[in-house]
Amino acid sequence: MQVIADLHLHSPYARAVSKNITLEKMAEWAQKKGIDLITPADWTHPKWLRQLKENLEETNNGIFQLKSKVKSQNAKVSESHFLLSTEVSCVYHQDGRYHAVHVLIFAPALQTVEKINKKLKELGQNLLSDGRPILNLTCRDLAAHVLDLDANCLLIPAHAWTPWFGFYGAHGGFDSLSDAFKDYAKYIYAVETGLGSDPAMNWRIADLDSRNIVSFSDAHSLPKIGREATVFEVPELTYGNVRSAIVAGPGKIAYTAEFYREEGKYHYTGHRKCGVSFSPLETKRVGLTCPVCNKKLTVGALQRTEDLAVRGEAVEYKLDINSVRWVCPKNQERPPFVNFVPLQEILSEVLQVGVGSKKVQKEYERLTATLAPEFQILLNISLEDIEKVGGTRLREAIGKVRGGYIVVKPGYDGVFGTVNIWPRDGDIKEVARLRQESIF
Repeated sequence: MQVIADLHLHSPYARAVSKNITLEKMAEWAQKKGIDLITPADWTHPKWLRQLKENLEETNNGIFQLKSKVKSQNAKVSESHFLLSTEVSCVYHQDGRYHAVHVLIFAPALQTVEKINKKLKELGQNLLSDGRPILNLTCRDLAAHVLDLDANCLLIPAHAWTPWFGFYGAHGGFDSLSDAFKDYAKYIYAVETGLGSDPAMNWRIADLDSRNIVSFSDAHSLPKIGREATVFEVPELTYGNVRSAIVAGPGKIAYTAEFYREEGKYHYTGHRKCGVSFSPLETKRVGLTCPVCNKKLTVGALQRTEDLAVRGEAVEYKLDINSVRWVCPKNQERPPFVNFVPLQEILSEVLQVGVGSKKVQKEYERLTATLAPEFQILLNISLEDIEKVGGTRLREAIGKVRGGYIVVKPGYDGVFGTVNIWPRDGDIKEVARLRQESIF
């Protein structure tokens, strides 16, 4: 069976996260999105963990659902499943250099979660400060403490290429997993791409030749759930099977669903205050100093990948259900991935109103209630059926997104990239130039 999973979310106890998030709403939005498996997130926070214990029950070997009393209050959440994962921030100095790295931790049981939290508190870590706590622990020591408590846990570097807090990020990251995790690097089986990176970029890195690539949303609000996801092929939905899929990779990971990487807010190198951004070729010309104010540029995911890459980016195109999937070079066995644009962004351009407008929200609710969940609309529902329910303009928009016939102005230094489904004259040539520059 295929399981669509988004295993990197946040609770209202994490900084810069919507305070409207509840477990019931998480489950409801997962249903709208067509996501089979999500995380309740942030289980290191004592107050949030109390809610998890009160409202979730284990149904099948490390997989949880809302308790019956909660389901009865909202029929829309009955089929949603949860797996226990969370994110922590390791901030420390090593070999005279500052490091700040976000790491996902997957746990097979609430008892394991409680053991990890107890150990972290014994080590003097403040778990009440944030749902994504800042730990004064090295990546190696974090892995040692977690895996020594339960070897069935998983640690995955989060949004690996983000300049700030990404494992390979230019401003606080590392050049290799062994530099950070030392003797525990062999237990790091995967990394998360992040919004400004995609698997094709990661395939270029020798350090990741023996690791798998996963993608999740890192959602800070309910509508962002599922903006990236990983599709697992498992015989049955259990924690052990999902863990095995992440460890095994090809054949167990069917594919990942990705933002167009240019849309990520740290894809290019640049300086938000001065409104300048640069591709890797342009960065070679201007250097890493802002030509406007002479301050340091924020080095983007694409440039950082270029710095660490041992091979060029070589991909093939494969058409599957009207959508373009990227397939890795034949000498590497890797799961494919597919790009998409979130449905609310598509509707914003179709209806020519803001993405947060009531008009977009109303049409989104209508389509996901009457046609199919968002994930299916974006990737699988026939264009003919989309037209019957959503009209000609929506059919055209989704067809263009599936085929890659759109323009995305790359994001940089905390500014999201902008999508144009109906580009102006010359924009197609411009995006082709940008993508060509990113390959070489």
